[in-house]
Amino acid sequence: MMKRHALALALAGLLLGAGNGAALAAEATPQPPREKWTFAGPFGKFDRAQLQRGFKVYREVCASCHSMSLLSFRNLAERGGPEFTREQATVIASEYKVKDGPNDQGEMFERPGRLADRFPSPFANEAAARAANGGAAPPDLSVIAKARGYERGFPWFLLDMVTQYQEHGADYINALLKGYEDPPAGFTLPSGAQYNKYFPGHSILMPKPLNDGQVSYTDGAPQTLDQYSKDVTAFLMWAAEPHLEARKRIGFQVILFLLIFAGLLYFTKKKVWKELEAPAERARGQTPVEGSP
Repeated sequence: MMKRHALALALAGLLLGAGNGAALAAEATPQPPREKWTFAGPFGKFDRAQLQRGFKVYREVCASCHSMSLLSFRNLAERGGPEFTREQATVIASEYKVKDGPNDQGEMFERPGRLADRFPSPFANEAAARAANGGAAPPDLSVIAKARGYERGFPWFLLDMVTQYQEHGADYINALLKGYEDPPAGFTLPSGAQYNKYFPGHSILMPKPLNDGQVSYTDGAPQTLDQYSKDVTAFLMWAAEPHLEARKRIGFQVILFLLIFAGLLYFTKKKVWKELEAPAERARGQTPVEGSP
């Protein structure tokens, strides 16, 4: 019986120690700085040029490891996104190789991509992705801007509710891409890992993906790490929510309609009850008051 109690206390101590360690790690991780995004707020919109630059960064840097399986090439030409022309999107799709089949001989084959195709994965399967990346499969980036984020805590989350700030995931991704540093003294990194001050635990297997001058821009935008990270983050935000602008536009229209509808109901109520109350008021005015001559 004593041994069981001792074992239970030991397990509880281990669990509490693990919880305290996780809490200390969370406290040591700084919050990503808030950025000014064109798509933030109830009237925010994507910057078309920024989305096109972000796609270029994704294509030349991120696509070598990360898939984007929920995005189709035709989305690049749709309203509310990068808004490439249909011809440009067709050319982009044709530069990818897509596995198709089987053919008449029952074999799979590769062909140039089409607008209806989804972005192909750089790896044949998850096992191949893990084997090529030190045992950690790179996550799909289709909805990464919505799947990642951080908690601001009390009372800041209340302010976010009032201001409708929903860009925590974008802030986190942008900070993560710029958060690679040399580890502080006394910090031990696992083999093959990199130090990132915004990643939980600070140990990340993804090598630093972006550096100044790595991607060439043709529109005069700065070719810096800061600009690259903001551009590709904006592109990933659009990929996660391609109908963001339409959602905000419809939401504003619905609120405007409800305000007008509420006003019409109020004035209708006033008119109806005024007509119903008028005879009663006249009857009370004609009724002799008790004690009058």
